Amino acid sequence: MTFWPSEIYVYSAILLLALCSVLTRAGFMLFGDYIPLPEGVRRALRYAPAAALTAIIVPDLLPWKAGLGPVFDYKLVAGVVAILVFLRTRSAVLVIIVGMLALWGLRWLAG
Repeated sequence: MTFWPSEIYVYSAILLLALCSVLTRAGFMLFGDYIPLPEGVRRALRYAPAAALTAIIVPDLLPWKAGLGPVFDYKLVAGVVAILVFLRTRSAVLVIIVGMLALWGLRWLAG
């Protein structure tokens, strides 16, 4: 027996999730002036975007496969090339362009 939720169930779940998302984000905008954050929390929040981006990108670049150990991956080489371009130019657009060209070029050479 398979369970197919009704349309009302699906739409109400989407609506409740959207409402929860809006309320948690709007709380800072509505009450931010009345509830000041401690200076330590403010300093820590400056690093949140970089930490989130690192948490997303680094696991994809690490050359480890489950059960196999370290394996060579072109994404790691393209990532290192992109990092070197960033350290040299500090241009986010150039990092994306050169990183993708390096990845595509390495895949083309291997394939």
